[in-house]
Amino acid sequence: MTNAAGGSPRNTLYRNSAAAATLTTKGSSPNLSEGTTTTSRPGSMIFRAPFLSPASRNSSTVWTPPAYTPQAQQQHQSVSPSGSTTALSSLVRKGKPPVPSTLLAGGKLSNADKPWLGAPQPRERLAKILTYGCILLGLAGAALLCFFDLRGLDLLDESHLCVVFEDDFSGDALDTGNWKRTIALGGFGNGEFEIMTDKDENLKLENGNLYIIPTLTSADIGGTSSLFDGYTYDLGDACTSTNTSQCSVTSSSNTTSVIPPVQSSMISTNSTHSIAYGRVQVRAKLPLGDWLWPAIWMLPVNNTYGPWPMSGEIDIMEARGNAPTYPAQGTNFVRSSLNYSPLPSSSSLLTQIFGWWSMKQGGFDRGFHTYTLEWSPEFIRMYVDSRLQAMVELETKTRGDSFWSKGRYPAVAMNDVGAEVPVTDIWGTGDGSTDAPDTDTNNNWSAPFNQEFYLIISLAAGGTSGWFPDDVGGKPWADGDPGAMRAFAEAQDTWSATWPTSEDDRAMRVDWVKMWKMC
Repeated sequence: MTNAAGGSPRNTLYRNSAAAATLTTKGSSPNLSEGTTTTSRPGSMIFRAPFLSPASRNSSTVWTPPAYTPQAQQQHQSVSPSGSTTALSSLVRKGKPPVPSTLLAGGKLSNADKPWLGAPQPRERLAKILTYGCILLGLAGAALLCFFDLRGLDLLDESHLCVVFEDDFSGDALDTGNWKRTIALGGFGNGEFEIMTDKDENLKLENGNLYIIPTLTSADIGGTSSLFDGYTYDLGDACTSTNTSQCSVTSSSNTTSVIPPVQSSMISTNSTHSIAYGRVQVRAKLPLGDWLWPAIWMLPVNNTYGPWPMSGEIDIMEARGNAPTYPAQGTNFVRSSLNYSPLPSSSSLLTQIFGWWSMKQGGFDRGFHTYTLEWSPEFIRMYVDSRLQAMVELETKTRGDSFWSKGRYPAVAMNDVGAEVPVTDIWGTGDGSTDAPDTDTNNNWSAPFNQEFYLIISLAAGGTSGWFPDDVGGKPWADGDPGAMRAFAEAQDTWSATWPTSEDDRAMRVDWVKMWKMC
């Protein structure tokens, strides 16, 4: 840039700039600070900050000094050799080389200081090989175990399953073509404390579900006092039992006789549908309430081998309505079992093969779950929701797998009247020797579970069979006490308070039922 008179170029350094500071020497500073003597050439101009008017500044909010190209510097030199030829770019200091680390001798690392560059030691190499080798072997072993377990898993052939019946309870009333109601009050072999009624208050279809609802008998007979004395409860012609003692009862304060304090319901496919081998599935939500006993189970149609338990019982699902805090497995547990014996009504030889599944949080009363029986001549499996959650799973492929062999019965036992009787293989599975060849012509190794069974769905209360253990969870009765039902009835205010007022939570609700047979 030149002045208007065509004189020498102006000094290109600005006062108070970084470039000016680098050129400042004592006695020669071009007006870089106040009070400093300066010597300037004639015609030179001194700029003071701020030296540009706002109108001449860059539109950016951050101002930067103007840049000069090398061509402009050449022009300065050609116009006046005596002018300043220093460019801003030449005044920027170059960076210093990094200072060598004081922790490293000589400032550089030798190969000895870089062990990762050297060849690994034999022991280190061996350790790595063993570690990764064991990991690979473990993974391979796990894969093989899964493969052979899946390959050996007993499954029903879906192509040989035929639907016997299914019910989704979408109608207005119970389909009597599928179900029969059991109406009685005899305790049903377990000393239970309920009356199975035909009342709509105890069984109804609603919201596409079957509801089995427990209610208090005292609400129907004029109060709790009638439970203990002076009342006769008679089921009349509606009673389905051939035993009259299971159709009527009279309460008396002079005896232990009381009216069962709970009313509920039981339905079955007896005389309508049954299977010998196949699959049964029931999707249900279980009830909440102390001493309630929901069950999905099966009994034989013909009792081929004799009365209960000689012909067997299949319990697909049983549970307790007590809260999860109950010490003897509350609503967070469900159980399956097989029950049988070579002698009639002999608890000493009653064999129970059982298992259960539990929830770590919540309970089976909080939602619907699917309970399944898979049953063939070679295996029986019962599970909830998935085969991975099997409660009972066993094979009956050889004589050693037979239910006679599983029972390990003695040669003699006491019968119900206290007499010694021989214990024999009533199911015809051979002599019971596990060493005998598998040449049984009858192939009855699955007996007594090789006959037609029908399905039952019920909701009971209490009982003296041991399902609710004595002295556990505040149980108000003892199984061996002749007055057990009376003690239970006397505690009605306590246990009924645990029953939800909502029928959705107090009832056993069934969403659907399906049954297949092998064909």
